[in-house]
Amino acid sequence: MALVTKAGIRLHLLCIFFAVGSFVWGYNVGILSSVLVHPGFVKTMGHLTPSRKGVITAIYYLGTWYGLSYIFVSHPASDLFGRRYAALIGIFTVAVGSAFECGATGSGAYAMMIVGRIISGVGVGMLSTSVPLYQSEVAPAGKRGKYVVLNHVGFVAGLAAGFWVGYAVTFWDATEHDVYISWRVSLAVILIPCFIFGVGLPFLPETPRWLIEHGHYDAAHKSLHWLREGSFTDAEVDAELTHIRDNVEAHRASGEASWLSLFRDRNLFERLWRASLLQFMAQMCGATAMKYYLPTLFAKLGLPTRVTLMAGGIESTLKIGMTVIEMLLIDRLGRRVTLTAGCVAMGFGMLINGVLGQVYPDNTNSAADVACIVFIFIYALGYSMGFGPAAWVYGSEIFPTSVRARGLNFSASGGAIGSIVVAQVWPVGIDTIGSKIYFFFMAVNFVCIPIIIFFYPETKGRPLEDMDLLFNKNIGRAGEDVDEHCEPVLPKNVSRQSQS
Repeated sequence: MALVTKAGIRLHLLCIFFAVGSFVWGYNVGILSSVLVHPGFVKTMGHLTPSRKGVITAIYYLGTWYGLSYIFVSHPASDLFGRRYAALIGIFTVAVGSAFECGATGSGAYAMMIVGRIISGVGVGMLSTSVPLYQSEVAPAGKRGKYVVLNHVGFVAGLAAGFWVGYAVTFWDATEHDVYISWRVSLAVILIPCFIFGVGLPFLPETPRWLIEHGHYDAAHKSLHWLREGSFTDAEVDAELTHIRDNVEAHRASGEASWLSLFRDRNLFERLWRASLLQFMAQMCGATAMKYYLPTLFAKLGLPTRVTLMAGGIESTLKIGMTVIEMLLIDRLGRRVTLTAGCVAMGFGMLINGVLGQVYPDNTNSAADVACIVFIFIYALGYSMGFGPAAWVYGSEIFPTSVRARGLNFSASGGAIGSIVVAQVWPVGIDTIGSKIYFFFMAVNFVCIPIIIFFYPETKGRPLEDMDLLFNKNIGRAGEDVDEHCEPVLPKNVSRQSQS
């Protein structure tokens, strides 16, 4: 019985390559946290108040909101050109935005930075949805969570790379010219993975579901056979293809191809508000603050700039390991268990930081400062086990093919809104009320736990085409005979017993 199959190798390589797109997204986030405290950047931008710094961070999410949003750019590109070429357009847009950021200089430096951030936000918006869409649509049901979590592995790897590059350029300060150029080079590094990702995308297969949606049945059969070869029999591949085709045609006949159906159809709206709220909670839990303001936060604990960047790099590197663990657990424990466990860890981390900051203000106790740093790490690990990957997994799998891109894009706008709020609240809050701001985010995390438990049905192991049954049952539609114990379609070399 072969443990390694052609399909398994191909799916891992495909999803890892698509994670390069997520790496670009993560690097874009991670490098800004070091750029914001770089003396060359601060000098170029002029006087940076907490609110102006917040605008540089938040305006990026305004770009993702209107680019992702999911009406104007991202979902039309995914639906019209396919998941691959939507990602290609996104990566090109990120490169253009990064060029504006690198070139910010003179009296218009702040304006150029803002323009670059908006353009990068539009591009990252396309990447952040097309990548998990692709991974979700090519993966078999029983292992879908694992493959989609690779999206977040790429993101946190990019985040860590951004912190480490930011740390490295702090040593590039021998002359005034070095200080002037080093932060620009750290931003320009993103062009390397952009080039690699952009060159490779046209050579990859399109997802079978998108091909069927657009009437390319022979190409869809060829693509699905290539994705399942060695793991499933020909009969199972044909059955899966027929199931996808029947589902696509049924939704097309019902008139669900319009984006308005997400709001008009109760079944779809039940999914939309859940996915949107999940993305919103994933940012309101404090994640945006930790991603962008971690060096500033460590500086508040008395660490010098160079050490804060190194600590940020260590924190982000640890998150890679935790996300890999999440990749192995999410299809076994389910989405709800990992989400709630992550919320517990994050809420506890915020609680300790808030309490210690009140008991020992102004860094009066070094042991308390160390404990705060440790619990910031615990918070980060909780995010990498919960909201970080699982919000994208859930949103990418619950919508039917006809509106999957629209649904994920609309729901991701909830995350963009949450990021805008947190990016503005955090720097002003930490500057005015200090560590008390942690209690706000602690409360958000603890409130999320009952919401997840009571309002989010479990999706692990269900084929994408069976989500209709799950959500019909969930909203109480009469006459639906839903099997609570429906088994995922498994590769032919995996026994049922091994999945129990």
